[in-house]
Amino acid sequence: MIPRLKLKPLTVAVGLICAAQGALAQTSQADLVKLIEKLNQRMERLEQRNAVLEQELRTSRAQQQAISDAETEKRLQALEQHRESIAKGLENDTISEKEPELTSRLKAVEMQAQDMQHAVKKVGALDGISAGFSLTTVAQRPTDAPGFGSQLNYRADATVSLPLEPIGDVEHKVFAHVRIGQGAGLNDIPVFARPNSTAFRVGSLPFDDSVALLAEAWYQADIPLPLGGFKPRSKEKLEVTFGKMDPFVFFDQNTVAGDESRQFLNTVFVHNPLLDAGGDIGVDANGFTPGLRFSYVNGSRKPETWRASLGLFGSGAKGSNYERSLSAPTIMLQAETEQRLFGGLVGNYRVYAWSNPQAGHFDTSITNTERHNGWGISVDQRIGDGVTLFGRYGHHMRGQARFDRALTVGGELNGSYWDRGGDALGLAAGWLRTSKAYRSFAAVDSSERVAEAYYRYRISKQFDLSPNFQYISHPGGDSSVEAIKVFGLRAQLTY
Repeated sequence: MIPRLKLKPLTVAVGLICAAQGALAQTSQADLVKLIEKLNQRMERLEQRNAVLEQELRTSRAQQQAISDAETEKRLQALEQHRESIAKGLENDTISEKEPELTSRLKAVEMQAQDMQHAVKKVGALDGISAGFSLTTVAQRPTDAPGFGSQLNYRADATVSLPLEPIGDVEHKVFAHVRIGQGAGLNDIPVFARPNSTAFRVGSLPFDDSVALLAEAWYQADIPLPLGGFKPRSKEKLEVTFGKMDPFVFFDQNTVAGDESRQFLNTVFVHNPLLDAGGDIGVDANGFTPGLRFSYVNGSRKPETWRASLGLFGSGAKGSNYERSLSAPTIMLQAETEQRLFGGLVGNYRVYAWSNPQAGHFDTSITNTERHNGWGISVDQRIGDGVTLFGRYGHHMRGQARFDRALTVGGELNGSYWDRGGDALGLAAGWLRTSKAYRSFAAVDSSERVAEAYYRYRISKQFDLSPNFQYISHPGGDSSVEAIKVFGLRAQLTY
């Protein structure tokens, strides 16, 4: 048991502590009240300040908006004035230094666009037009031809093809060909096979004159078949051609033996000898005649196609020069086909017949004309990438001609085999059988034989040089006459 005397000081201490705590509590509560009052005052000041700031912000925004509206209006007015000045400037085609730069630029662009449109219209008007020009010069020197020396001649050809506005599904065009030349070549040598097919000279002019001649001028219409059908699916067509023309453009064609300016020079290798050298074609002295041609083309099995053609051409001294062209025309009929043989290599096969009622007799003292009938074959076939062979045969059936059978064969070898892809080597041989009547008349005993070789050397895309050699044995069918050799050089410019 604890004595009471010992507990009294502890009780006093506890009481003092409690009293101190009460006093401290009263003091902290008073301070807290004051602190809260101060905070309330600060909050009131902050709210007041915030209200002032909000008012200032609203005022500032209103001022800025007013300024922005004024500037926007000013800019809009300036833009409107600028637009009006541009519109006013564009009312005139002329360009002025006082007008806005944009106006002058727009006018410049518009003028350039108009110039381009004019150019496009011109190009559109020229769409489909094709033109060409060639100049051929040939120098030749014969041996064993008494009385004949070196000869030089030139020939220039200009062509243009003009398409016309289609009539429905019918496409049509106009073709014109102008020719000029001087020099008769060596074609006066007494042989059947005239050695220079490029020689051209208007016979009525002196040797030192030349004149441009409208060689060809014809119209052609391509009519899809059947009539009234759907053109994109049409596999057949009818070609109608009339005007002044070269019949060999449409008959007796040949890929490697048909262009004397680039291939063989001798007439017997350019066309069927009976028609050209023999004269059965009946054209005028310049090689042209009025004509009418119908041609049916069937391409249902492309690329293999076939064609049948009928031609009527003015013939004789009067018929070929428009005096009596329709009275007794030369009639030609040809059937041809393009085939793919030897692994797909292209070949052309043509068979044709002709009848010329205005042909002349081989005896020039007989002035009356007579009818000559005949038929022929023209073939060209590629047998390799750079090798093409050709052959022609002509057979006289009626009429008195100097020779009544003709066979020519040959080919062209491309220079790609010796790394000269633009070059070519051509070789050909021909046989012309004299007719029985002519043998009796001219006292000859044999047939004329011809050989020709050329090498076409490509100098540029538009310039070729071609050395040429021809060998004519039994000239005119006379075995007693020395063989004639002709050395030549041909220069060909093509555009």
